Amino acid sequence: MSNHFRLTDAQMERLKPFFPGSHGKPPSTTGVFCAASSSSTAMACGGATHPGKYSRAKILYSRWKRWSDNGIFARIMMGLAAEQAEHKTIVIDATCLKALRTAPSLRVRGRGRQIGRTKGGMNTKLHAVADAKGRPIGFFMSAGQVSDYTGAAALLGSLPKADWLPADLGYDADWLREALKDKGMKVCIPGRKSRKKAVRL
Repeated sequence: MSNHFRLTDAQMERLKPFFPGSHGKPPSTTGVFCAASSSSTAMACGGATHPGKYSRAKILYSRWKRWSDNGIFARIMMGLAAEQAEHKTIVIDATCLKALRTAPSLRVRGRGRQIGRTKGGMNTKLHAVADAKGRPIGFFMSAGQVSDYTGAAALLGSLPKADWLPADLGYDADWLREALKDKGMKVCIPGRKSRKKAVRL
């Protein structure tokens, strides 16, 4: 019995406008590639296999990297999030992505590596803004040691109009509160213990 993950026809129709095309038509293997990419996540969680020609990891990685470098995955997520988006409340947060031991030694041509030393080792930090349903609106990548509110500063200009923005105490900065209020947002960020003046939520 096959344990491949497959997208339904309806799901493929929703994704089709975001695929790179050849003369206006996506390649015939795009559906298999999407299934293989999803299977990679399932494999990490416990066991699916790659379908078709993408059973070889190198072939899958080559196309996955090309799509990633060209911003196709980001375009898909941003496009889907824009459909029936609920921006009355938006949220912002960040998480660390563990870098491989060999990553710091790799040479990258033309751009710096977004890898930094943290208490948990070498990490990259992903900063993200999402709508009320948790769908991503914007991303920013930084080295692991970069503060949350520095990532917020990078995303500030792209924030949609919203009524509320809740966040954790990593975003407790007076300048950020003022910037969000200037955008007409009500802020729900707890204050740090080190604050001299308490903030009201």
